[in-house]
Amino acid sequence: MNSKIKFYQSIQFKIALVFALMLMLTLEVVGAVFVRQLERQNMTTFKQQVVLPTYVNNSLANQLTKSNTKQANKQIKSILGSINNSTITEIRVIDSKGVVRGTSLANTQGDVGQRMTDKIVKNTLVSNRSHTENIYDSDNHNRYFINVVPLVSANNSNEVIGVVYLRANLEGVYSSINNISLIYFASALLTIIFGLGLAILISREITRPIEEMRKKTLQIARGDYSGRLKVVGNDELGQLAGAVNNLSVRIEESQESSEAERRRLNSVLSHMSDGVLATDRRGNLVTVNNTALQLLGIEKEEDILNASILDVLGLRREYTVRQLVDSELDHLILDNQDDQNAPILSVYFSPIQRESGFVSGLVCVLHDVTSQQKEEREQKEFVSNVSHELRTPLTSVKSYVEALADGAWKDEKVAPEFLKVVEDETERMIRMINDLLSLSRMDSGTVKLNLEYVNINELFNYLLDRFDMIIKKEANDPTKKKYTIERHFTKRDLWVEIDTDKFTQVIDNIVNNAIKYSPDGGVITARLLETHNHVILSISDQGLGIPRKDLSHIFDRFFRVDKARSRKQGGTGLGLAISKEVINLLGGQIWVDSIEGRGSTFYISLPYVPYDEGDDWSDDQTATD
Repeated sequence: MNSKIKFYQSIQFKIALVFALMLMLTLEVVGAVFVRQLERQNMTTFKQQVVLPTYVNNSLANQLTKSNTKQANKQIKSILGSINNSTITEIRVIDSKGVVRGTSLANTQGDVGQRMTDKIVKNTLVSNRSHTENIYDSDNHNRYFINVVPLVSANNSNEVIGVVYLRANLEGVYSSINNISLIYFASALLTIIFGLGLAILISREITRPIEEMRKKTLQIARGDYSGRLKVVGNDELGQLAGAVNNLSVRIEESQESSEAERRRLNSVLSHMSDGVLATDRRGNLVTVNNTALQLLGIEKEEDILNASILDVLGLRREYTVRQLVDSELDHLILDNQDDQNAPILSVYFSPIQRESGFVSGLVCVLHDVTSQQKEEREQKEFVSNVSHELRTPLTSVKSYVEALADGAWKDEKVAPEFLKVVEDETERMIRMINDLLSLSRMDSGTVKLNLEYVNINELFNYLLDRFDMIIKKEANDPTKKKYTIERHFTKRDLWVEIDTDKFTQVIDNIVNNAIKYSPDGGVITARLLETHNHVILSISDQGLGIPRKDLSHIFDRFFRVDKARSRKQGGTGLGLAISKEVINLLGGQIWVDSIEGRGSTFYISLPYVPYDEGDDWSDDQTATD
């Protein structure tokens, strides 16, 4: 390893550079704001000066009403000559027909009596409102400010009898702004140069102990752990030097452990079961790994290189390369039913994009989900068959146990308790059967939704009110768990299209779970808010939480985090699976966020289209204005 570092590669240079860049950025931003504000103020002040006194406008208006045009024009010329306003370059008086009746410049007196066709003059004559405009004169390369003021009759304020055309040169304003800006940026440059020098001096003192620690770490990298750094002070660098000394003591012990972990990681990567395909932007394969070759049943990599991914995956009839590249299809299942030995592959597509957004290719990841697909199919068949086979006998057993529990027992002490346990277990199994039937209907697509627009605020409050009633009812029962429910809802009414009964089932299931797994005296927090196009509901508890390894399986059927405790509390392991299926049918999403030992939060997202009754009125009103 090269121990000599060039200056531009050193941290000393980088610290100084960062400091200089920050100083430069700060000064540039301040300068830009300053110059912009200066320009705005100067322009505002300048434009306020390009006006005529009211009495002058009145005098000009009186002259335009006279029938003797020649005499009136002389008076107008006299009035314009008496105006002393150095800001205004030229003043023209134009009557209601667009004819120039007077001008303040001697070299433009020939325009008197000519018709003026400027659009801004016409607009002022028509609208009876002043108009301003900035123009650029390409002949003399000057910028001008134009202010056209209407002249109205003294008898009728709505009758426009002419306009006053005022023109002022803006070059003086911009010249002043440019001079001030030049002074500012020159000062900023000197400040940056001075700051850079100061930053280099400061960074040199900071990096000196760092250089010593660098040499020590190079020594440790070579396997030499002898010697110690001198610790000066108790600041960050002193603590870092102490840490390097501790590192030299422990590095030898940790090296062997790190090497073992590295070998284990390499073994995992070399035995990955995922296949990877990469293409160019035309969809032709350029990279294939060995796992992908095995999954696709191809012996040599050369057999499929430069071939279209549509042909390799057998997607030519259903899709195009454009659909894959444009992310219209990001995931699909490849199941060659004609070949029973062919694996079932889960295929994920992701476009390769540059920073500019240009798509240069496509990455395809292949997962072998053969066993997973078969297990899901077998599980669905099992649930459907068992549900239909066991529901009738379990109902008969339940009826028989209820008859015995009414008085047909012999042992007055043991039999009632036994029968009660049998009855409870039977009811739990019947609930399981009902849940299985619900899942089976959802899987087969036979569930019918009774959709209606519901005020989700009121419905959520109503469902939580039922639990509040239970809290009040059980308040004096020492055997019941105590808990409270807090609500944080948006005040705006949100109308969402849902199936009320099935949505109620979902909320009841999640809140019951929160109650079951919350400690005595816990707080259950319910929240409701809206985003741009979704309504988000969340229910949080203070229970045991869910381990990170179990979060991805929490909505799986028959999955329990704590199997013994779940069965003891009457859980079937199907409630969350049903909840997920219901929310999916409603077009939403459900997920959980949990930290073990600190509780869980279940989120429900439902599609929502905001509707504001005032939108149409606002648009109409704007159009009218």
